[in-house]
Amino acid sequence: MTANIRYKSRIPVKTAEDGTEEKQYVGFATLPNQVHRKSVKKGFDFTLMVAGESGMGKSTLVNSLFLTDLYKDRKLLNAEERIHQTVEIIKHTVDIEEKGVKLKLTIVDTPGFGDAVNNNECWKPITDYIDQQFEQYFRDESGLNRKNIQDNRVHCCLYFIPPFGHGLRPVDVEFMKALHEKVNIIPLIAKADCLTPNEIKKLKDRIREEIDKFGIKVYQFPECDSDEDEEFKQLDKELKECTPFAVIGSNTVVEARGQRVRGRLYPWGIVEVENQSHCDFVKLRNMLIRSHMHDLKDVTCDVHYENYRAQCIQEMTSKLAQDNRVDSPVPILPLSTPDVETEKLIKMKDEELKRMQEMLNKMQQQMHDKDQ
Repeated sequence: MTANIRYKSRIPVKTAEDGTEEKQYVGFATLPNQVHRKSVKKGFDFTLMVAGESGMGKSTLVNSLFLTDLYKDRKLLNAEERIHQTVEIIKHTVDIEEKGVKLKLTIVDTPGFGDAVNNNECWKPITDYIDQQFEQYFRDESGLNRKNIQDNRVHCCLYFIPPFGHGLRPVDVEFMKALHEKVNIIPLIAKADCLTPNEIKKLKDRIREEIDKFGIKVYQFPECDSDEDEEFKQLDKELKECTPFAVIGSNTVVEARGQRVRGRLYPWGIVEVENQSHCDFVKLRNMLIRSHMHDLKDVTCDVHYENYRAQCIQEMTSKLAQDNRVDSPVPILPLSTPDVETEKLIKMKDEELKRMQEMLNKMQQQMHDKDQ
């Protein structure tokens, strides 16, 4: 049965002078504005992981990206303490507000990674942490109170590659291969002011070749739609060409050309962090915050988490099927069962089916008599 509902608009239909009716709009074109207001009121959350050995400028870069000081209470370890240090997982959470938009930023730091003499499986605590966040989200999603789920899944991992080598080290390859199915990896060349522009170009080409050679899946920028404006297409093209990003971080303000800028002062000159001819810091910030933050969250939810969720459901189904086979009242026949025993079991089953059929016929007859 189909109900015909007539919608009566509160806005009267206007008639033009020539007698034709002018088009009136109902108002659902304002839906994007409603979504925008709701999203702004609710706020956003984003979890960023930074990984790399000590001394690569991870803390400085994070503070430079978000104009905050997340590591003001950090204790610096001496050489003896660093020898016995293991890989840790430390979370820093800060609420940032810009033009009325609130962002709950969570930075997951991994001190101790790559600092030991033997770095065999030093990435295990990191992969365990990512899986724990997936597991917690899966439990909350499967629970009763799904309205206020806290999303602590890692949306992006900035991996810092030292500028001193000739490409990826074995620990770099193994780390990214262990994590590329779980999180969006964005490789960075740390402390790019140690290299000349020509050296940076060669190192980028070498890293890209090795990423393809070892089958590492780093974060892939989405293709631009045909209706995007030319400025966005140009920005997307520049981002794809300059990966891995060669970055420099600094929280110090220096004076250059009569202006105060964030940079590093050396005897031979000044390195400006936000000068695109000096490093890729501005491109990284634009990609991470302005243009691709939402896509990073979508890929985490639609690809990495869905893979984990499908694997969990498959394991639960297999375990349930195995438990049902173990607890089944029907005896499981071994391969060496004699023919006599097999025939006896088949006969018992036939008799049981026959009794059930007789009971069903009897019930149907009783229902028929009752209807009569």
